[in-house]
Amino acid sequence: MVWAYDFVFDTTANGQQIKCLTVVDEYTRECLAIDVAGAIRSKRVIEVLSRLVSLHGAPLFMRLDNGPEFVSHAILEWIAHSGIATVLNDPGKPWRTALTRASTASSATSVCPSSGSARAAKPLS
Repeated sequence: MVWAYDFVFDTTANGQQIKCLTVVDEYTRECLAIDVAGAIRSKRVIEVLSRLVSLHGAPLFMRLDNGPEFVSHAILEWIAHSGIATVLNDPGKPWRTALTRASTASSATSVCPSSGSARAAKPLS
């Protein structure tokens, strides 16, 4: 079982920036979580992942980008402590999480349909 997590950014109808943490099962393409807030810190990411592990059991692998929001020592330590191996995407190869972004972007924008923003990744055709 491989889970991937990513962030999708959007703007509400009143112009407020929001950040959506999305977690997807890569095999089933099921969106396991969408956590929406103005800011999402590593503690909150760990809380969301902990809740998912308690509900579904731990995945064998967690796929993530090398971006600054993903290399938090606290998150990486929690993942390792939970017995989950990480799969880091190679720099310059963002398409490895493109399907994750595509499947969660439509979910995230449906959570906030009034925003009308198209800044989230568009689903692949």
